[in-house]
Amino acid sequence: MAATRPAVIALTALAPVSWGTTYAVTTELLPPDRPLFTALTRALPAGLLLLALARVLPRGAWWGKAAVLGALNIGAFFPLLFLSAYRMPGGMAAVVGSLGPLLVVGLSALLLGQRPTTRSVLTGAVAAFGVSMVVLEAAGTLDALGVLAAVAATASMSAGTVLTKRWGRPDGVGPLALTAWQLTAGGLLLAPLALLAEGAPPGLDGPAAGGYLYLALANTALAYWLWFRGIARLPATQVTFLGPLSPLTAAVIGWAALGEALGPVQLAGMVLAFGATLAGQWVPRGRAAAAGPASFSSASKNGRKDSMDLTGPPLRR
Repeated sequence: MAATRPAVIALTALAPVSWGTTYAVTTELLPPDRPLFTALTRALPAGLLLLALARVLPRGAWWGKAAVLGALNIGAFFPLLFLSAYRMPGGMAAVVGSLGPLLVVGLSALLLGQRPTTRSVLTGAVAAFGVSMVVLEAAGTLDALGVLAAVAATASMSAGTVLTKRWGRPDGVGPLALTAWQLTAGGLLLAPLALLAEGAPPGLDGPAAGGYLYLALANTALAYWLWFRGIARLPATQVTFLGPLSPLTAAVIGWAALGEALGPVQLAGMVLAFGATLAGQWVPRGRAAAAGPASFSSASKNGRKDSMDLTGPPLRR
C-alpha cells in the first residue's frame, strides 16, 4: 500500500533534521580543518554501500545525468558548504542556506514550468527571516569568499533538487539506486580534491571513527535516500520548504547539548521558520496530484527522448 502524503512528508523531513546534527558531530567528534576529507567520508562510502544494495548501474544518458546530479547535490555542495562554515559564522551560512526555497521556486518556474505564487515567495521569505532570527550572530566583517561559497552551495543544492525532479529516473530504477549513483559520483569527484588539498587521511580515535560512521550511514546514506524519495513523490518546492528544519535542529542541539543560549528572539524565529515550513507543505490539489509517484518516471514514458536537453518543455507532473 502506498504511503500517505503526510507520511511521505514526515519521512522526508527526517533528512534535514539529520543534517541539522552535522555541525555538532563535526565540532565535537571529528578532527579539525579537514572539510574535504569529511565530505569524502560522508559521500563515497555511503554511495558504494547503497550501490551494493541496489545492484543497478546507470545506462545510456544516465551516466551523464548521474554525474551532473552527483556534482550538484554532493561533489560541489559538500565542500562549498564546509568552506563557507570555516570562513564565516555558521549562523550567516545558515541564513544564506535558508534562501534555498526561494531559489527552488525560481528554478521550478524555469525548468519545471511551475509558476511561482505569491504564497510560495512569501513563505520562503518568512522562513529565511525566521532562520536569521534563530542563528544570526552579532554583525562582524563578512568574508567575501565565505559568502560566495555559501551562495554557491545553496544554488548548487537547489539546482540539483530541481533537476532531480525534472529528469525523474529510468524505468525499473528506484530512489535507492538514484541516491547511490549521486553519492558515488560526488564521492569520486571529491576523492582527488581531498588528496591534493589535504594529503593523507588523518589518524582517527574512537569518537572520530564513530562520528564518521554516523555521518556516512545515518546522516548521508539514509538521509539522502529519504530526501530523493521525497522528491520522487512531492513537488520540488514542497520538499525544499523542509530545509529550514536543518538549522532549527542545529539550534535545538546547541541549546540542549552544547550549552548555547536560546533567547526570546531565537524562540520567536523558530516559531516563524517552523510555521513557514508547515505552510510550505500545502500545495493546490491539482498540483499535488500531478506530483505523485507516477510522474517520477523515465522520460520515455512521458513521450520524450531520454536526453539531457534542458531547452524543451519539462516533464508534466
